[in-house]
Amino acid sequence: MNEKLVKKWARILLGGSLVYAGISHLTVARKAFRAQVPDWVPLAKDDTVVYSGIAEIALGSSLVLTDEAHQQGVGKVAATFFTAIFPGNISQYVNRRNAFGLDTDQKRFIRLFFQPVLIFWALKSTDNL
Repeated sequence: MNEKLVKKWARILLGGSLVYAGISHLTVARKAFRAQVPDWVPLAKDDTVVYSGIAEIALGSSLVLTDEAHQQGVGKVAATFFTAIFPGNISQYVNRRNAFGLDTDQKRFIRLFFQPVLIFWALKSTDNL
């Protein structure tokens, strides 16, 4: 399989995952996502979950549907989004909040190392690296 095709499928998989996560924010996992919202965020936790869900649906759709001329820009926005929500993962770890099967300090700590993978994935699959 050539590199261009691998990147395309990686981008589509990431985009689809974001759409799924965004829909989950608005429906079945809404309560669990509240556990990740840091206390210092000025919006209500539920509002933050809704807005981030909408952002994920938009970003995921953009990753899947964007033309080649705009992929790098969408990839940078997605990487920035993953960076911006990282404090939520830190908050979940520091405050020992259980959600998504992350019910031990070890599991929550290990989860922190996946955020850089998502950032890399967003950049690599959109030809930013």
